[in-house]
Amino acid sequence: MRMIKQFYALLSSCLRYKLLSLVLLPVLLVMSVVIGMAYLWVNEVSYQQLLMKVNADINVAHEAFSDTQNKHLIELALLAESYSFREPMERSLTKEQERIDILPLMVKLQKEKGFDFIQLITVNGCDYWFADNCDIKKSPLLAKVLSGEPAAGIEIFSSQELQAINPELAQRVYLPLIQTLHAEPSIKIVEDRGMVLHSYYPILDTDAKVKAVLIGGVLLNKNFKFVDTLRDLVYSKGSLAEDGLGTVTIFLEDVRISTNVPDQLLTPKQRAIGTRVSEEVREQVLSRGLIWIDRAFVVSEWYISAYEPIIDVFGQRVGMLYTGFLEAPFRATYFTGLSLLLLLFFIVTTLSVLLAVLGAKSIYKPIEAMAKVINTIEHGGEIRIGQLESKDEVAMLAAQFNGMLDTLQEQREQIQHAADVLEVKVEDRTRQLRKQKINLQRNIRLLKQTREKLVAKEKLAAIGELTAGIAHEINNPTAVILGNMDLLVEELGENVKPVEQQTKLIIQQVYRIRAIINNLLQYSRPEDYQIISAKVNINEVVNDTLALVQHDLKLRKIKLNLDLRATMPVSGNHQQFQQVLINLLVNAMNAQKNAGKITVRTRNWRDQGVLMVVHDNGRGISAEVLPRIFDPFYTQTKSGTGLGLYVSSGILNRYGAEILVRSRVGVGSCFFVWFYCESVKQRDNKI
Repeated sequence: MRMIKQFYALLSSCLRYKLLSLVLLPVLLVMSVVIGMAYLWVNEVSYQQLLMKVNADINVAHEAFSDTQNKHLIELALLAESYSFREPMERSLTKEQERIDILPLMVKLQKEKGFDFIQLITVNGCDYWFADNCDIKKSPLLAKVLSGEPAAGIEIFSSQELQAINPELAQRVYLPLIQTLHAEPSIKIVEDRGMVLHSYYPILDTDAKVKAVLIGGVLLNKNFKFVDTLRDLVYSKGSLAEDGLGTVTIFLEDVRISTNVPDQLLTPKQRAIGTRVSEEVREQVLSRGLIWIDRAFVVSEWYISAYEPIIDVFGQRVGMLYTGFLEAPFRATYFTGLSLLLLLFFIVTTLSVLLAVLGAKSIYKPIEAMAKVINTIEHGGEIRIGQLESKDEVAMLAAQFNGMLDTLQEQREQIQHAADVLEVKVEDRTRQLRKQKINLQRNIRLLKQTREKLVAKEKLAAIGELTAGIAHEINNPTAVILGNMDLLVEELGENVKPVEQQTKLIIQQVYRIRAIINNLLQYSRPEDYQIISAKVNINEVVNDTLALVQHDLKLRKIKLNLDLRATMPVSGNHQQFQQVLINLLVNAMNAQKNAGKITVRTRNWRDQGVLMVVHDNGRGISAEVLPRIFDPFYTQTKSGTGLGLYVSSGILNRYGAEILVRSRVGVGSCFFVWFYCESVKQRDNKI
């Protein structure tokens, strides 16, 4: 879209391009339609012809495959009906004598006619000469032959069944599978079964009853002579392009067991046995029993392909018969023709452009001269259109254009003088308005600060009245507690050691109660108290605070993670910073249910101080409530007083620290506290 807009802008900005487009557009449209129609016609017709050819190829291969089965069945019939075979069978000879006369005939037929094995069995399916050997493969063809009709079909032999016939056959079918592009994933790594053209022919006695059955088998695994014969029949000389490659393949399920498809085009003699068919073809042919007539990816290249299922004697789809030829030579011929068509299009377009340029030059040259003058004047230059060779309407327009430019020059000088005078007046007035704006902003800021201070003083007055009473009421009981604790420790003497830590903790917390009361008085009457700062280790503040909240954490089953890496001391008060951290931890515990998690981290913050982060995964704070959480007496809990964060903010402000909160409902809250070093404060005060 952006490119189209740029092209349209270029076309709209130049008369030359407009004239050229008027000439070239019909040519481009006509040639584009012609090329498009040629492309569609050639592609459709040629591709359909290729599909029709491969469809004919698979039919020829199918007939040849069936003829091969019939041929082997006829070879068995010729042997069975020959005098040399029937004469020993009709005489009253022993089994051994029959075997001596007939077995050489079977061996000769096997060698001369390409059988991989020939057997003679009884009507019960056992070896004719060794009746105790009944390991002969059971086949539904036997029942058909017992009715007196010969039969043939495809059967799948296991490795054990081939081993029983001839160990060499079992070795021949052993085939490691090769990982193939586009094939269906499989855990099978070896194919050790055999696909056999199985032929049965009945041997009748003098009463026309079946006396024995002659069996012949041709193993298709690695039977390259068989597939090469099919290929030579289907793709005879002249049936494909000069560099075309016609191929035939026998599949056992989706594995190539006999093929003349090369593993790579660069190594045509290396056959792709052990590779597998693509998943798409397998689904249509083996799973659904349909014939595939289309292009397909075969091992390493695209072929115009035809696949049909191979049905065994049980009516099951056990493999596929494939014929196909390389697509690349036909594509190359197709693209060569298309390239010639594009070359013709380019030549015609070029000639059209040259003719259009020569014909339109006399029109756009004077107009371009005027456009050049306009462009120069826009950039501050002063030129005029020179003498033109033509005397047409465009030349008259150019002369009038020069006169207009002279008139405009005079008017522009007058306007420029008036603009200079006006600019001085505007600049003076703007300066006055800017000064008034600055004064107004300053007054608004002062009014806002004054209003905030008045509101804060009103709140502090209310807190002062409240905390004065609280301090009086709490300090007296704390004095009594301290006195009794001292008396208790003195009375217990050495017996106080088992509870010495608990007594110290009670006394420490009583002093903390007093400190909190004093802090409340400081927030309500800060002018009565003086800030005393000392060096504080934030990690020690966190560790000391942990002992005070450990009981509540265990009671609520809340996990506290500490990640303390700060090393710089900061300026402040250990006990008051501890009070801030307790308030943050209590709020974090109240914000979540049992089995929550709180994380406290400390880090050196550049060279200015320490950053402490308190993070919980509680319910979070809504955006509407977040701006009010540091206001006094504002709380969202039934048992809260609304002073925790307000007091904590006051402590931090007193020592120059800063606090910031980020929260998301349903995710949790995160409080950031920045403590400054003494050197940073002194530097800021100097500034």
